[in-house]
Amino acid sequence: MAEVGLNVFCFEGYTLDLTRGCVRNENGEIELRPKSFELLSYLVANAGRLISKDELVNAVWPNVIVSDDSLAQCVSDLRHALNDADRRIIKTVPRRGYLFAAPVSVGPRHPAPAGSSDRTDQEYSIREGLALGSSSSQQGHMRETRRLAAILAADVVGYSRLIGADEGGTLRALKAIRAELFDPAIAAHNGRLVKTTGDGLLVEFGSVVDALRCATQFQERNAEHNKRLPADKRIEFRMGVHQGDIIVEDGDIFGDGVNIAVRLEGLAQSGGICVSARVQEDALGKLDLMFEDLGEQQLKNISRPVRVHRVLSTGARTWPEPRAVTAPRLSIVVLPFANLSNDPDREYFADAITDDLTTDLSRISGSFVIARTTAFSYKGKPVDVRQIGRELGIRYVIEGSVRRGGDQILVNVQLVDAERGAHVWAERFETDRRNLAGAESEITGRLARTLNLELVHDSGRRVELERAVDPDARDLVMRGWAWYYRPSSKARLREARRDFERALEVDPRSVEARIGIATSLLGNISSGWSSSAQQDKARAEQLLLEALEQDTNRSMAHVAMGILRRLQARLSESKMEFETAIALDRNNARAIFQLGQTMMWLGQPEAGIPLLERAIRLNPHDPTLASHYAMLGSCHLLLGHVDQALDLLRRARAENPRTYYIHLYLAGALGCKGDIDEAKAALAESLKLNPQINSFAAQRANAPYHANPLHWALREKTLNVGLRRIGFPEE
Repeated sequence: MAEVGLNVFCFEGYTLDLTRGCVRNENGEIELRPKSFELLSYLVANAGRLISKDELVNAVWPNVIVSDDSLAQCVSDLRHALNDADRRIIKTVPRRGYLFAAPVSVGPRHPAPAGSSDRTDQEYSIREGLALGSSSSQQGHMRETRRLAAILAADVVGYSRLIGADEGGTLRALKAIRAELFDPAIAAHNGRLVKTTGDGLLVEFGSVVDALRCATQFQERNAEHNKRLPADKRIEFRMGVHQGDIIVEDGDIFGDGVNIAVRLEGLAQSGGICVSARVQEDALGKLDLMFEDLGEQQLKNISRPVRVHRVLSTGARTWPEPRAVTAPRLSIVVLPFANLSNDPDREYFADAITDDLTTDLSRISGSFVIARTTAFSYKGKPVDVRQIGRELGIRYVIEGSVRRGGDQILVNVQLVDAERGAHVWAERFETDRRNLAGAESEITGRLARTLNLELVHDSGRRVELERAVDPDARDLVMRGWAWYYRPSSKARLREARRDFERALEVDPRSVEARIGIATSLLGNISSGWSSSAQQDKARAEQLLLEALEQDTNRSMAHVAMGILRRLQARLSESKMEFETAIALDRNNARAIFQLGQTMMWLGQPEAGIPLLERAIRLNPHDPTLASHYAMLGSCHLLLGHVDQALDLLRRARAENPRTYYIHLYLAGALGCKGDIDEAKAALAESLKLNPQINSFAAQRANAPYHANPLHWALREKTLNVGLRRIGFPEE
């Protein structure tokens, strides 16, 4: 019986087995995506020959329009799998293509099919052998895959009316529009038409930029086309664009990524485009587009709210006015209260009242309250409540002033409808320092009654506790938080802690002082500024236990305890503390951000992403926004979404280039992508900013929670692979 030896090939210690549809080395079988396996097979078949990108795309994705990103991702996957960081196996020839440079030999033979000829192995070319094995190799892979994609959903506005009036004419017009406008736009922007229905289309793109370019080009050209037609003959489309995970099976696509795009299309006006926040963020700075924030929307059959933006214009064309899409019913920002006292040093006092009202309003059922740091970005600026409402996607603005003379305090409060610019309610409160907490509670209660809402939690216990605190101690606590909320530095944390310590000396009963001291200590540890981390952890724990013993309903105390438990590598307990903090204050952006990070370190980045996105939504002007984008990018990287991770990590770097771990994670992502030179530059910057974190071992020692097995297992498939490619050492 004749034997065919050309279904197994060897190179650089690897074996490509076409019969079994796998690649293996001495350690076992190596996992590859189906398209990456097909690409490797084609490269091996043409070993030693320079192959253009177009030829590779046509060979691996026949009859499908894909972008160069898809090919680059597969090449990156292969280099990762074959440990080819130095590109000795697969060489890139700039502007020309790829070359499989490793020597290829025929491996152990498998029996040939019955009836085959008696030609010797030498009479077969490698390419013939690969052709013989291609069908079996393809059968060895599942036909269902997952990938990140930009999805465009489009449908015809008033399709039933058009068909009812003139079925034949409408169908002919739709066919012409697709042939003359839609298909060329899809092809020009590297799209793949997935399916058509009677009145709609679904298109897949490799990037958000391509999807939006296609959508805007089509809408502009279709609008020009419609100008020549009577109003009753015009065919207009509405569109939705989203980027997310999709499932690909037999050429069709499924999953939430598709469902959200379809629901966004339903929100668009005739001739318009609606996109998700993820798409809007990716497009900023890359396309000449303007967007209007429509706020969070609860889309049908989508479990969590989706923030929606409307494309306003491309510079040349203004899109139609949107349908009425309102902000959440009780969405509020408390602007910094003006200090009308004669003493400018009492600015901290007005700021503290703003903080307290922000916290109290979060206890109102169904409220969405913008975080303190974003609200304070408007401090000292001319106030246009309508503009603020549009920027933040909120319905109400609270503003006011504080005048303090001695112990007497006069507070003026106004509630303004941000959509109409109209005053809903205004009131003046006179109180003294000792009864300030009661006055704040009364303000919140009146706001709740004005808006026909109920308080979820009775704030009476907090009022009684704070009435018992010495007014001078409370004044020092206000000063401490004023220092703490400034952009973080070692000196500012020291000043904050000094005021909190003085407050505790003045009144040893102060719960707020204990929370403030503990929070400052943990900030020092987390930032690497503590010279006695173990002692600081022990004192922080003691203070927090004492605070929670007096009042278990302090959201910020649970946030601080959650950070402490994470620093102690007690991640499950950390998660519970953050969840408790959010239950007490559903708008606590800091708690939501911390929980998102913790879910990532627990090895559940998919659960962390919506939390981090909500934290950004609540606090879009946070001074620590770089950390939010860094953690969000890290979650996507751990899930294998390398391109999206790179976008987010680059945005984090732009927000704050002085944070070492942003550069470290960016280096790993670039390494995964195969951009070795840029990855090495990012790693060098990380080491420059923090020379101590110079190995995997040093990173685990600095933050033991990184070594959580589920989290580390995901890192070993993604971030760590990229870092090892650029020489980041183990020890």
